[in-house]
Amino acid sequence: MKGVVAAGHPLTAETGAKVLREGGNAVDAAVAAVLASFALESPLTGFGAGGFMMVHRPGVGGGGNATELIDFFVAVPGLEGTERTEELVPVDVYFDPSTVQVFNVGPASCGVPGTAAGLADAVRRHGTVPLADLVRPAARLAREGAPVTPQQAFVLKILEPIYGSTPELREIYAPAGRMLREGEELRWPDLAGALERFGAEGPDPFYSGDIGLRVAHHVRERGGTLAPADMAAYRAEERVPVRASFAGRHVFTNPPPSSGGILIAFALELLERMGRSDLDAVIEVMRIAHDARDEDFSEGLRASGFERAFLDADRLDNLGSTTHLCAIDADGICATVTCSNGTGSGVLVPGTGVHVNNMLGEEDLNPQGFHRAPVGSRMPSMMAPTVVLHDGEVVAGLGSAGSNRIRSAILQTLLGLIAGGLSPAEAIAAPRVHYEAGILQAEPGSESVALERAEAMGMKVIRWDHLNLFFGGVQAVTRDPASGRLDGGGDPRRGGAAAVAE
Repeated sequence: MKGVVAAGHPLTAETGAKVLREGGNAVDAAVAAVLASFALESPLTGFGAGGFMMVHRPGVGGGGNATELIDFFVAVPGLEGTERTEELVPVDVYFDPSTVQVFNVGPASCGVPGTAAGLADAVRRHGTVPLADLVRPAARLAREGAPVTPQQAFVLKILEPIYGSTPELREIYAPAGRMLREGEELRWPDLAGALERFGAEGPDPFYSGDIGLRVAHHVRERGGTLAPADMAAYRAEERVPVRASFAGRHVFTNPPPSSGGILIAFALELLERMGRSDLDAVIEVMRIAHDARDEDFSEGLRASGFERAFLDADRLDNLGSTTHLCAIDADGICATVTCSNGTGSGVLVPGTGVHVNNMLGEEDLNPQGFHRAPVGSRMPSMMAPTVVLHDGEVVAGLGSAGSNRIRSAILQTLLGLIAGGLSPAEAIAAPRVHYEAGILQAEPGSESVALERAEAMGMKVIRWDHLNLFFGGVQAVTRDPASGRLDGGGDPRRGGAAAVAE
């Protein structure tokens, strides 16, 4: 076996697996799969999005291992001092008739995208296949089209207030006067052209070149703050992962200024000290982690050394619209990458293949209020691509989509893999819970006694009767160090799949 790729769409996973079969490594496979997701999962990602990639490479630096985080998430615009002339537009998104989440869109929600810079940086630093070759499958899918899956059709249905809001978006997602349905072909010729430009010229056209200028002018002319200087100044950043210990494993995940990774590490360290991983304990640490995310936490994310203080042993002892994919190869190289366009802002720039993100309008990324983050800084994020090492060898790579539910989805999948001894598919499919603001959401199959105890403690428990993408979209790959056996799983909540390269 040459490797495994797990992704949110079967063709996304297969695109990465084909790169492994042809001799590429896990980073090459991950980049090719991300680019394919631009065409196959476009409501969730694309050139207008941002993200993170965690890369583990064994035998780097005199025989040691290297695990690093490439941060290419959305940055806060405003370097030219442009005044906002339009306000955020709130949109209600119903995951089911009783569960609604408000997303804010429009030009005022647009931040500086990072995917072009980040993917190019990953290939330059860790890849073995030319970028132009990695782009070709994605460009073909965008130009020729691919059938809409049931899960993608559901995403388009719940996001119709956004994706049916402008002529540019309707041309792609509602060409017959209604949202595309399951089995119908989604084609985006402008995206195909943008992908081919990316393969031939790299990221420059998207930042200091003509595409970047068109994106910036289009947003600013409609009342947003994105300007050419914001685009030209953008760079991908290398960061040292935050690390937690649990059950003899070392878990490496996304560090500050993002928030999701450090909250996952916080929960794992609490469970390690409790010596438990049952559902009662998981619910309790979810509550503690939620309460810890206060104003001091939000402000501290940008302070040097914050993660060390937040995960301080004494402190712990005293305490009671995103897509993810991952790839691992036979040499033990693992790449796990999460990208997000939020819900999209509704601002699609004609002729560029770029639908700009709405991260400045995401409530979960702005817990202390909108438009308060410093200009030029990275937006915080719940996204947390994660790798797990045991005795210095990679044993798992995973991550999730799912807005504020990302941290709970990853935590519970990690516990299933590490404490439960489950396969990736089993750990991903296991019932999940999510705690937020006094409410515990629970999937069917969750332990009823634990839910009853939560109610007795004063929590409102909402029991779902079906799986739903509300609870995240985890993809995971694993490696058995003793045998070298590779495995992977995709989340059925989002139509995920794993593809094997043999």
